[in-house]
Amino acid sequence: MSNTVDVREEPTELYKILKLANLVGSGGEAKFVIAEGLVQVNGEVETRKRRKTMAGDVVSFDGQSVTVRLRAEKD
Repeated sequence: MSNTVDVREEPTELYKILKLANLVGSGGEAKFVIAEGLVQVNGEVETRKRRKTMAGDVVSFDGQSVTVRLRAEKD
């Protein structure tokens, strides 16, 4: 399963991406699963909670993947 998660600014910390994509229930849970090596960014295990993600990065956890997309601001 692959979806997108829209962010308002780049870079965005990895743990926030997991929360925004509803892959975890809280920031604390996000930080825990990252520290345990259960999250991948662009196919590689990532253990840095505050790893900076950019548009186009693919974040995977628990059999689900999301692609980070920068949301265009509308005035």
